[in-house]
Amino acid sequence: MRTAEFWIERLGLEPHPEGGWYRETYRSEGSYGFDASSPFGSPRSFATSIHYLLQRGDRSRLHRIHSDEQWYFHAGSPLDVHAFPESGEPSRFTLGDDPDAAQTLHSWVPAGSWFGACLSEQSAEPDSYALVSCVVAPGFDFRDFSFVGRQELIQAFPGHARIIEKLS
Repeated sequence: MRTAEFWIERLGLEPHPEGGWYRETYRSEGSYGFDASSPFGSPRSFATSIHYLLQRGDRSRLHRIHSDEQWYFHAGSPLDVHAFPESGEPSRFTLGDDPDAAQTLHSWVPAGSWFGACLSEQSAEPDSYALVSCVVAPGFDFRDFSFVGRQELIQAFPGHARIIEKLS
């Protein structure tokens, strides 16, 4: 079995500000011409894609962007992705390769949701990791990226305080 270190080196991954490791693998040449009246404020690529890796103990800190984000599982242990929408109920999906354990190879987070990820509690091995890809359309730009205030989200979703604390 491949290790996290193998993938970090082989894929040329670098530390991500939200936690874990990443590398952009695609950015479309074309772009949408958004203007100041849109949430984007300026043009954005049609789409972008990254490889993303989380190890045991890492987390993708709760954050949001202005676009939908598609998640695709590649290798390793199951990964739980938690989403807290602006309105409605929080949700979670588990990326992994075991559909009998309610894992999926692909899912997405709707634009504007606060979201974060960590290895599933089913992944008990100390050297566990999850390797995924994320596709964002319109394309990702760090200008659209923001972290959540922990207390703000706990006040909005008090029944989910444990996972909010873990991911913030």
